[in-house]
Amino acid sequence: MKLLLHTCCAPCLIYPLEKLSLEGFKVTGFFYNPNIHPLAEYIKRREALAVLGSAIEIIYPEYSPRDFFRAVNLQEAAPERCVLCWRLRLKKTAQAAKGSGFQYFTTTLLVSPYQDQELLKKIGSEVGKEEGVEFYYADFRPGFRQAHNEARAKGVYCQKYCGCIYSGIERSIKKNE
Repeated sequence: MKLLLHTCCAPCLIYPLEKLSLEGFKVTGFFYNPNIHPLAEYIKRREALAVLGSAIEIIYPEYSPRDFFRAVNLQEAAPERCVLCWRLRLKKTAQAAKGSGFQYFTTTLLVSPYQDQELLKKIGSEVGKEEGVEFYYADFRPGFRQAHNEARAKGVYCQKYCGCIYSGIERSIKKNE
């Protein structure tokens, strides 16, 4: 069973990859994250995947922040922008999965305790139906802390925000208050 795994970052890849592999999936990563800003942050996250790269093949579509800005245009407040961003990334993953003969797709976003699991599941299922490829849902949150501890132990870059400019601004404001 071939599965395309939307990969948001290296630390969040560790547990889902382990779990999916144990379940018999042949997993390929898909690093499509046009939300990540600035380019230097995108590069750090991509390079962090190289540390784990021998464990999985990863597809790197072109970095295209315009996709993100077009998707969230005039809807920059959370959680609206997050929903639009998730849909954008999951749709692109589903399209890539369908086009490359994968039976399933899913996302490492499901490992984060900071994301809305039910909404991600709903969006993934809707996008899967639209694109004709099955969304595989699993609650990967039980492995979040362990995976992040493992990433730190291996010297893997662990980011402090989702990646988008808006969450970066919100983080800076909270930090300065």
